[in-house]
Amino acid sequence: MREVLAGERVPDVARRREIDVAVLHRWVAAFLDAGTAAVTNRPSADDHRQRDRFLAAFAHETRTPLTTARGWVDLLREEEVPQSMLAPTSAKLDDALARLAERTRDVELMASAALGLLRPRARSVSFAELTTGHGTPAASRVHAATRLVVDPDLMRRVLRDLRRAAELSPEPDAVVWEAQEIGPWTELRVVRTGLPMDHSTLQTLFEPFDLNDDGSGITIGLYLARALAVAHGGTVGVHQDEESTTFWVRVPKLPPPPRRLSMESCCEVLIVLR
Repeated sequence: MREVLAGERVPDVARRREIDVAVLHRWVAAFLDAGTAAVTNRPSADDHRQRDRFLAAFAHETRTPLTTARGWVDLLREEEVPQSMLAPTSAKLDDALARLAERTRDVELMASAALGLLRPRARSVSFAELTTGHGTPAASRVHAATRLVVDPDLMRRVLRDLRRAAELSPEPDAVVWEAQEIGPWTELRVVRTGLPMDHSTLQTLFEPFDLNDDGSGITIGLYLARALAVAHGGTVGVHQDEESTTFWVRVPKLPPPPRRLSMESCCEVLIVLR
């Protein structure tokens, strides 16, 4: 790349570096386009499309709780809520504002992930702690004692989004939590049984900022969940067969505990060092 920018011919550099000429041409073009966009502060057309899709999804996600909150505030301002309804009205207003705050936090996390600024604050936590409050799946299939080193707040959001995906149409017969160690990974699963989900819906879930028009509320789908999993060194995915659909997140296993050296082992280490 530097040789081409310094004035050498692309075919000569490609031959010397054993790189396909067409590939090197694409690399140089992409580098120049990115540099031009940075200098002129003009994002690429693809960046514009991604931004517009993101803004549409965010507006869709925030419109409902914002409209609900404003409606209840108007009723309270006009004193049209009877005294007996003040408590439930306040609860509904609080719920709408909480959902709005949650959407805003999601956007902050997506922006941090896109800029490479997301830094999980990992600590040891049990699977049972992470799934508390995420529905009521069959406890007999929960590996409650499984422990992970993750950021609890971020991983709860991942599991939240996996559970929401598992509950999309068609309505499942049951949804349960599972955990299993697979090679170097700990895999956390949300398993739904019942009619299989449409393959186009599954694909849409993993596309960034895609907006769904059928009322299922997919919007940003599992894009944030995937970004948070990647920040932990893991990934998310889905597997479907005739009997069930499994949404999963994999994170690296707990590191092995440090081995405690006995007095004999310490002497052996000293001998080796000498």
